[in-house]
Amino acid sequence: MKTFKKPLSPEEEKYYLERYKEGDTAARNLLIEHNLRLVAHVAKKYQAPEHDTDDLISIGIIGLIKAVMTFDSEKNNRLATYAARCIENELLMMLRSRRKLTREVSMYEKIGTDQEGRELQIMDVLESEPVDVVENLETQKNIEHLKKCLADVLDGRELQVICERYGLCGRKERTQREIAASLGISRSYVSRIEKKALEKLRAEFSCP
Repeated sequence: MKTFKKPLSPEEEKYYLERYKEGDTAARNLLIEHNLRLVAHVAKKYQAPEHDTDDLISIGIIGLIKAVMTFDSEKNNRLATYAARCIENELLMMLRSRRKLTREVSMYEKIGTDQEGRELQIMDVLESEPVDVVENLETQKNIEHLKKCLADVLDGRELQVICERYGLCGRKERTQREIAASLGISRSYVSRIEKKALEKLRAEFSCP
């Protein structure tokens, strides 16, 4: 188990902040070292199976370093209060970036083939602006076929998860964590439901 140095007293913190302002990099490093416990405390709020703890700590430390380097004692009372906000902001930026990437990847999830044997992805059957009438008809046919498969092969919970994950059936797009909270189950369980539902759709989507 990692051990962290004790937080500095207000007097010690003020002393080392003044030293750092005068160009003492050793004072800066000491301020960082004595606030690593704070990084672990903030990162703990975002712990989840899909988030590596060491990654969270590493990103949190970046936020702490930024906090130490930009802290203005004339505008803020304690470094810890300011640093906690910086750490959390850094973690949130990282998580939003990963969520966006996951969303982009999930839209390319393969669910079957069309009548010509071409692979179809979720993004292919979502409503979009078609380039011509033929494509419009093909897109609409795919949408109707997906709706039929959703209703025919998924149970109630699977249908809810898929519709909310991908913004289908008039539902607002939500993350696995948001769906888990609304259903009162774990995020990993939502992930398993989503995976099973997509496997069912792959097996049924190309049915005549």
